[in-house]
Amino acid sequence: MIAELKLDFLQFLETKIKSKEPKNLYDPITYILGLGGKKIRPLLTLMIADSFGEDYVKAMDAALAVEVFHNFTLIHDDIMDDAPLRRGNATVHEKWDVNTGILSGDAMMIMAYQCFDKYEPKTFKQLMLLFSKTALEVCEGQQLDVDFETRNDVTIEEYIKMISLKTSVLIACAMQFGAIIANADSENARKVYEFGLNLGIAFQLQDDYLDTFGNPETFGKQVGGDIIENKKTFLYLTALMNAENSDKLILKELYCSKLKENSNKIDQVMRIFESSGASKATLEEIKNYTHLAFENLKQIDIAPEKKEFLKQFGQNLMERNV
Repeated sequence: MIAELKLDFLQFLETKIKSKEPKNLYDPITYILGLGGKKIRPLLTLMIADSFGEDYVKAMDAALAVEVFHNFTLIHDDIMDDAPLRRGNATVHEKWDVNTGILSGDAMMIMAYQCFDKYEPKTFKQLMLLFSKTALEVCEGQQLDVDFETRNDVTIEEYIKMISLKTSVLIACAMQFGAIIANADSENARKVYEFGLNLGIAFQLQDDYLDTFGNPETFGKQVGGDIIENKKTFLYLTALMNAENSDKLILKELYCSKLKENSNKIDQVMRIFESSGASKATLEEIKNYTHLAFENLKQIDIAPEKKEFLKQFGQNLMERNV
């Protein structure tokens, strides 16, 4: 069913998002949306709507809003991180320029809001309130991520809060969109959101792990990018707590460097992540949040086969290498 949902969504996206004049505004939008990607967020919107017995086609516009907004954040994140690659291809600001990336991203934000226009007033209001709340939280998470780069006192608790805002609230929002469109009761909609929130944290921890230990041929982004940008990830924070004192000093010193081309830095940091047990601890934390998500899933009032379907999808996410 996943393949069918993804194909239907991609066809819907193609009919809704087309390049037009001015080309330098809209070509980057069709470019980023056409780069592939797993389409996890829109698929979750459709899957949740279906799980509550609604025709998933009714959730297509909301799913599109999530996908357009997500890719808008990627364009701007890549500018802020000066990232060269996205899904194995040149980032928008590299292919065009920074100003184009900023403006095309702004246009995508507006286009995302326009996706809700077709829904009835009650549903429209619920979707808009949740989306506006989520969009602001994503900005808060991004700012925390930037702030953490120059702070030396970031805690693991703060880091989890940051990734909750930057990543997992949008996954939770995407799921709750499906519940809202299916007219699920408020308690079930809340449980769906909690499921998405914990799954989103596990997903981001996995993404951080792959950023360092992933295969560059399959990961689609620059491996070691978080290290180069001095991101205070779970890996880093755990290593800083558990490493030998000599390695702690090396790690702190390396994270003061802003060199963009420094494979030696990446290699040294990877060694400390492994020797300190941070890499193993990160994998354990991914399992913990995945387990929490599945405990939330058990409480949602949907058919057992739908729960199993969603659980399998979540398990597949946590076993990915891209």
